[in-house]
Amino acid sequence: MTNNMINTKEVILSLKHVKEEKKLSLDTIVSLMEQNGEYVSKTTLSRVFSKGSEEKLFRYETTLRPIANALLDMETIESDDDTDTQAYKSILKLKKDLLFELERQVKELKEELEKQKHKYNERLVTETEKFQTSLDFATNQIALKDKRIDQLMDMNHTLMTQLLSCPCRKNATIENED
Repeated sequence: MTNNMINTKEVILSLKHVKEEKKLSLDTIVSLMEQNGEYVSKTTLSRVFSKGSEEKLFRYETTLRPIANALLDMETIESDDDTDTQAYKSILKLKKDLLFELERQVKELKEELEKQKHKYNERLVTETEKFQTSLDFATNQIALKDKRIDQLMDMNHTLMTQLLSCPCRKNATIENED
């Protein structure tokens, strides 16, 4: 975080220096950005160029890069640029292209992740439905078996009661004792 803060601070200080050196107004900077097909609001520009702004955080890609490109024409390599400047602009362009490529890859990976999540959720729903069907079947079978056991117990109780209260049983017990 500290290294990022230092780099942002240096960029803002450089932008302020170029603005003063070229005696550019905020309106001129807005026009230069529009010529590049980029936009940063005048309010944001005034915050970037305000006193002490180098101590604040600004997004590089959406705020500082468009301003720097307008003031320094950083992304256009010209034949009258010295060798170091051409090298720095080439490196900057390469980093920008790499950043866009990485952002594209992140987007693709997020989309793939969403597809996988959706596929997994569909599979989970299907498996849950199968499990619920099996569980419902098993629950019904248990209830059916419980009902049958209760019926058999009731029949057993009725038969035992009839057997114990049968008048023939008392005669059979007396005959057996003789």
